[in-house]
Amino acid sequence: MQRIGSFAKGVWVEAGPGARAIADAATGEVIAEAGNDALDVAGMIAYGREVGGPALRAMDFHDRARMLKALALHLNANKKALYDLSFTTGATQVDHGFDVDGGIGTLFVFASKGRREMPEGHVLIDGGFEPLGKSGAFGGQHIYTPRLGVAFHINPFNFPVWGMLEKIAPAFLAGVPSIVKPATATAHVTELAVRLMLEAGVLPDGALQLITGGVGDALNHLDAQDAVTFTGSARTARMLRGHGGLLDRSVPFTAEQDSLNASILGPDAGPDTPEFDLLVKEVVREMTTKAGQKCTAIRRVIVPDAAVQPVIEAVSAKLAKVVVGDPRTDGVRMGSVVSLSQRRDVLEKAAVIAGEAELVFGGQDGFAPAGDLEKGAFVAPHLFHCLDPDAAEQVHGTEAFGPVSTVMGYRDLGHACALANRGQGSLVASLITHDPEVAREVVQGIGAWHGRVYINDRDAAAEATGHGAPMPHLTHGGPGRAGGGEELGGIRAVKHYMQRVAVQGSPTILSAVTGRWVPGAATSTPDGHPFQVRFGDLFPGRTMRTEPRTVTLEDIEQFAHFTGDTFYAHMDEEAAKRNPFFPGRVAHGYLILSFAAGLFVEPNEGPVLANTGLDNLRFLKPLSPGEAIRVDLTVMDKKSRNAEYGEVRWHASVTNQDGEAVAEYELLTMVAK
Repeated sequence: MQRIGSFAKGVWVEAGPGARAIADAATGEVIAEAGNDALDVAGMIAYGREVGGPALRAMDFHDRARMLKALALHLNANKKALYDLSFTTGATQVDHGFDVDGGIGTLFVFASKGRREMPEGHVLIDGGFEPLGKSGAFGGQHIYTPRLGVAFHINPFNFPVWGMLEKIAPAFLAGVPSIVKPATATAHVTELAVRLMLEAGVLPDGALQLITGGVGDALNHLDAQDAVTFTGSARTARMLRGHGGLLDRSVPFTAEQDSLNASILGPDAGPDTPEFDLLVKEVVREMTTKAGQKCTAIRRVIVPDAAVQPVIEAVSAKLAKVVVGDPRTDGVRMGSVVSLSQRRDVLEKAAVIAGEAELVFGGQDGFAPAGDLEKGAFVAPHLFHCLDPDAAEQVHGTEAFGPVSTVMGYRDLGHACALANRGQGSLVASLITHDPEVAREVVQGIGAWHGRVYINDRDAAAEATGHGAPMPHLTHGGPGRAGGGEELGGIRAVKHYMQRVAVQGSPTILSAVTGRWVPGAATSTPDGHPFQVRFGDLFPGRTMRTEPRTVTLEDIEQFAHFTGDTFYAHMDEEAAKRNPFFPGRVAHGYLILSFAAGLFVEPNEGPVLANTGLDNLRFLKPLSPGEAIRVDLTVMDKKSRNAEYGEVRWHASVTNQDGEAVAEYELLTMVAK
């Protein structure tokens, strides 16, 4: 008997009073117990705020991103232990890939995005400088700064690893410590993952705590600096959302809950098309992966009326080859649901659906899994056909959280969209079509009711990620029945744990607050060319001013003939004068850029390794022959890329002989350390 611990205030606390038994899902054998009613949850919250939060916030975004990568590498090196233990949850080896590998992959993605998309600092800039006066001496800047509380994650049983990692990754990147509360039925797998992460030795004290069991009165101790994220049933979400303490103190709350996800087969995708085969593959995969225990699984299959019977026959033929049983048994493709109580719930919900739809494949009658049906929580695939989806209510409103799906027909695309929307909000809807116009019409018809619309066809199939696979790059959540929240979505998820604040002041003050130089802020001009300065010695606000260069008519004509850009505004005086933007012949914009580079580039070998691009290029005033340009080149900010070099962003301001702005842009270079 394993006693599953909680990790509280820096120490492990064994299961104690109020502990609940955990059974092997496939054999029914009690293998562990978890929970301790004496756990000091209020103390855990305080410890996270007072110890974990300051430690994480002392690190910058790149430090935290490196921490996430280290966690991912350590878990990846030890994931076989997680695989082996996960078999006790009824999961197959393929299922482990979704949970364990998916969670580790999410850590890697957030680590990469943190290094590439976030500053090497402590605040996240949102948008640009907003001047609030004529001269630009006073303005505003939106930023995100970490909340000063804890992230309290309440997770479901179906993804004990990924469900935790996809929430703690953005929280850690934001600088907010996490308290994780997994569902008790699979808490032993989450506990092992936490132990492995702590063994990595990269998490500061108080950054991660674990509750395996009830949360006691924890919600009474949270306030507006904290955040609660919940994944699970709509019933539990309603209870939590309406908690008096959360409401009174305006605690941020995000729910990802019940979802009647749909897959639509386009009218172009007949039985002889690759798209038809793709739909069948997606439906079978979503019914059998994790035994259908996925919040993103396909619950409703919406197909043209003429395709109903072919789809039923094709899906049934594939399901007939699926061996259900103990996931440790050779040949088993689908394991059990997580517990006997979960099996009862699935079968009760399937019986409700059966009141409006006919069972056309599977069911428990005569079901003989590769395991003990009395002790193991095995559920046979259930494929239903709803003959009248317009009259049905439960088919569109009851989620049987297992290997259960219902096929229904549609008359036209408008009807298909209406049926998909009958689910009253889902995490994902998929469309299988090769017709771009069908895709356009369906997205416009269902987008408002779905958090993600997944479209697959013969062109995308080789790289398509799958209907039921949330990606860390994209939002995971949905409106209405799905909870109205958002998770993942790249850096959007990080912002959930931060406070957006508008800061007002002078450009110099705002540059100091953000760590990014704002045009108009104070500058410094040390001796020496900045392109001869290594990455570590460059700082925002370091600037150089070039000597002027006069642009002649001969320069313009030579540039035109050399490049082939003989646009009339550069070559025909009278035609140029007829143009409302030009006084006559003018220099090419790219000539100005080229001459500007010639003014500020240092030709000798030095730390600058490469020019990797330009951002926000604007041509602001025409330059006539005989006028001169000069450049002010200023370091805006910099980001470390690896041990050898980093990226430096420079602001280039090109002005004429009268000090008027001709062009401005941001130059990106890689600079050696």
